[in-house]
Amino acid sequence: MNDAPSNNTKAMTRVTHKPVAERRAVVVRFCGDSGDGMQVAGAQLTYTSALAGNDIATFPDFPAEIRAPRGTLAGVSGFQIQFAADEVLTPGDEVDALVAMNPAALKTNVSWLKPGATVIVDDDAFDDRGLRHAGYDANPLEDGSLEGFDVLRAPVTSLTKEAVAETGLGRKDAERCRNFFALGLVYWLFGRDMQPTLDSIEAKFGEAEGGAVAAGARKALNAGWSYGETTEALERSYIVPAAKLPPGRYRNLTGNEALVLGLIAAARLSNKTVFYAAYPITPASDILHHLARQRAQGVRTFQAEDEIASVTACIGAAFGGAMAVTGSSGPGIALKAEALGLAVMLELPMIVIDVQRGGPSTGLPTKPEQTDLLLAMFGRSGEAPMPVLAPAGPGDCFDTMIEAWRIATRLMTPVMVLSDAFTANGAEPWRVPELSELERIPVTHPETPPEDGPFKPYSRDEMLARPWAVPGTPGLEHRIGGLEKKDGTGNISYDPANHQHMTDTRARKVENAQALIPDLEVFGPETGDVLVLGWGGTFGACREAVQIARTEGLSVAHAQLRHLNPFPKNMRDILGNYRHVLVPELNSGQLSAVIRARLEVPARSLSKVQGRPFTVHEILTRIRELCAGETTA
Repeated sequence: MNDAPSNNTKAMTRVTHKPVAERRAVVVRFCGDSGDGMQVAGAQLTYTSALAGNDIATFPDFPAEIRAPRGTLAGVSGFQIQFAADEVLTPGDEVDALVAMNPAALKTNVSWLKPGATVIVDDDAFDDRGLRHAGYDANPLEDGSLEGFDVLRAPVTSLTKEAVAETGLGRKDAERCRNFFALGLVYWLFGRDMQPTLDSIEAKFGEAEGGAVAAGARKALNAGWSYGETTEALERSYIVPAAKLPPGRYRNLTGNEALVLGLIAAARLSNKTVFYAAYPITPASDILHHLARQRAQGVRTFQAEDEIASVTACIGAAFGGAMAVTGSSGPGIALKAEALGLAVMLELPMIVIDVQRGGPSTGLPTKPEQTDLLLAMFGRSGEAPMPVLAPAGPGDCFDTMIEAWRIATRLMTPVMVLSDAFTANGAEPWRVPELSELERIPVTHPETPPEDGPFKPYSRDEMLARPWAVPGTPGLEHRIGGLEKKDGTGNISYDPANHQHMTDTRARKVENAQALIPDLEVFGPETGDVLVLGWGGTFGACREAVQIARTEGLSVAHAQLRHLNPFPKNMRDILGNYRHVLVPELNSGQLSAVIRARLEVPARSLSKVQGRPFTVHEILTRIRELCAGETTA
């Protein structure tokens, strides 16, 4: 955590003697084999840029294979960051500086380069073997295919080995320091302070191999910076001033980290203890990892043997009065479906987190999609509705978790939270709130039996919520189970009229969430040609596209939908104020189909299912087409 810095650029740990130019924003992408430390390099650049006061957004791009053959296209791991002196909403459409550690990394990422971009390659990796593994017929560094880019061919591997030679590291360990050499070069190029990374190296590697690993990483980092200063291939470096962030304490965090903090805060606000049960699955596993480190906060975690065990344990914890949470991704949510129907029947408060990924089946386990919306809304047997929420970005995950728990406890129902791989793994600066700023979540449990007769576990209040009676409370004994309940008593009932009544009641209870959620807000004109309606991790691309379109004089607005079931009560009226409603979503049109069915609004889908988030350009192009009168769906 750090206080928001002033708009003065922090002093560098080194002084450059070359010209320095100012840029308002820079997009950097590291890419190489999954074992080349690209995520480490990207995370360090992110941390350093946050400390420098820049606004940031990141996009870690993991390969699906745990360790694909070296040098192959399938094994390329990437990390993209945009840091800027102004507000940042996306990791960037085009890359200003690409670090490619081998030919495969270059081949899979060259299409994202901005004209005139800087391309830094490890020249040592562009040998016959590396080119063959990447599928090149000729060396792209020599065949003219990179004309228009500023290419720096640095012998990164050779220079790294030379820099760390005196540390005594073996060949493999020495080569593992290549990412720090590349990082040092990028630090020089964009005026980053190296001291936070030097401190991080000492904290993480200080004891490894008698200090040799830390020494090697430090020497490689410094060597990379020195290479940038001394090579004639780079004529100048750049500086990005600090952004004007609202005052407060800030920390850099990912979406999964924000989910964890939101859960802990919600537990504090309701005087509950978090119980999190899960089976490991990408990209939701980090939630379990982070929560397991929070035992001091009273968090209890349970790594189950399978998805069904995790969700049924969660149901047991909810019955026992705990703040019960389970998490998974699409395949795991499918396996939990029967038990989630049980949770709906029992009417217990729970949070179910679905960090969406590419599918179906194993699909693209490390890539982002939004293809679980219909699964979340309808993917259970029988009529088993539950509220569904979706955070708009990493920081919004915190507030979404608090709201999800508020709805769950007020209505006595499971609540689904739809995150996605882009939101979960991406990072941004987040202002740390004080607990006193957050509204408390009142939770009560009946402690004595009613005076007018036996306890009725399915009696209801004005919101149709039943009482949350903790097992073992004298006089409040009651049964639970998956068979249909008699309203009021909770006894097993096969009566047709009662089943109709209970089905309708459970549906109305979920609809009652409209009274707990805010109205849909619009950025831009209240009426116009196009409303861009996004949900989940599409927020940044949607908002930036609309901002650009408005500077072009187009009549366009933006709304980001957090509440997917039920919709906000003013949503139909809002959508009716625009000639076109454009819904960008990383699926084949799921939300637009629901809007057409439920609100009878002819929403237009902008669909993308490629395992990549939307670019601003993709949304902006469709906005321009609609404003120009093109109405093709």
